[in-house]
Amino acid sequence: MTNWKDQQMTGLSEAALLWAAKAAGAIVGSAISIAYLLPSGRREAAIRFAVGVACGFVFGGTAGLKIATELGIAGRLAPSELVMMGSAAASLCAWSAIGLVTRLLTTAARSGQATEG
Repeated sequence: MTNWKDQQMTGLSEAALLWAAKAAGAIVGSAISIAYLLPSGRREAAIRFAVGVACGFVFGGTAGLKIATELGIAGRLAPSELVMMGSAAASLCAWSAIGLVTRLLTTAARSGQATEG
């Protein structure tokens, strides 16, 4: 088994590779969330997708390190793998949380209108 540190990457610097991994993870996390909890409209989908991608970029590294540490695999993954995993997880969680809160508020507003009218 070769160590990831011994392999040479050509064409991409380490920083560019990490940014690409963050982008891929964040977009994939949001895309998975679309299939998991369908939005009720285009506006909701756009907002949830944007929040998911932003959270994936911001929290990707930290989330990936925490997940890998908890699973005991932190030393076995390349930094780009940690970032991609964390970005996808952060994006998935943020996107799903926004969708859940939106649905709960919509349901509460509808039930409030039904009791008034």
